[in-house]
Amino acid sequence: MFTTKCAMQNIRNVAVVGSGHGSGIAQVSASSGLNVILTDVKQDSIDNAMKSIHKSLTRISKKQSGSDKEKADYVTLTMSRIKTSNNVSTAVTDADLVIEAAIENIDLKRGLFAQIEQSAKKDAILTTNTSSLCLEDIAKGIDDKTRFGGLHFFNPVPMMKLLEVIRSDQTSDETYATLIKYGKAIGKTTVSCKDTPGFIVNRLLIPFLFEAVRMYEREDASMTDIDAAMRLGASHPMGPFELADYVGLDTCKFIMDGWATKYPDNPTFAPSPLIDALVSEGKLGRKTKEGFYSYKK
Repeated sequence: MFTTKCAMQNIRNVAVVGSGHGSGIAQVSASSGLNVILTDVKQDSIDNAMKSIHKSLTRISKKQSGSDKEKADYVTLTMSRIKTSNNVSTAVTDADLVIEAAIENIDLKRGLFAQIEQSAKKDAILTTNTSSLCLEDIAKGIDDKTRFGGLHFFNPVPMMKLLEVIRSDQTSDETYATLIKYGKAIGKTTVSCKDTPGFIVNRLLIPFLFEAVRMYEREDASMTDIDAAMRLGASHPMGPFELADYVGLDTCKFIMDGWATKYPDNPTFAPSPLIDALVSEGKLGRKTKEGFYSYKK
């Protein structure tokens, strides 16, 4: 039988800003019984997001027990909880929780939060889904930083169980506790981290990928041998070169370049000439069918 989790007492309305990465966040929030507004400046992006959510819910429903009607009702009910808007200011007015999921552009995010804070309720919690930027940098334009924190989801959001909950030095205990409760309410396993570069996963993962590339650049070992060693010797599902291609070499470079700029004396964040060259050639990994490996048929 299909059951729907009860909405939390203190978070009933969620506004998700950005329909790209935000579509999965909207889906898991709505499927957990929360009312959601998904907002984006581009209507075609919203339309594509809603189609993607419907397709994802349909796929999930087919794996559940219950009659065809119960499965259809589950999809219909969840979709009915998601409203859309092209106006950020009006979308966040009734939200108890605002989750910004825009692209990793610090100026864009600061501008959004200045707009959000002005329009949102005074007790609304404001969060960012950033994967690499520091909360303190994003929050420079926010007046009340006690109600600001980070919720780092992993893609695809409906499938990935992990949610990193990040607090800055100014995030209040109440805000932090509510974010933990929200994460558990939507079925995620939450882990906590201070406002440190890359939080837990990316702080360990990105330097690991770059160190593998440095080994190859030094001719210590071949790409295929490094990948095989980590798959078979460390039980990783993918080797570092395979994983970098999956993540996107441009994404890896963007994250590392940002850390290198902020922490220029940290050798861990040194760039990779090989990754720089591949990105400049448009060889970004699986999404371009060529990166460290070729994925052309």
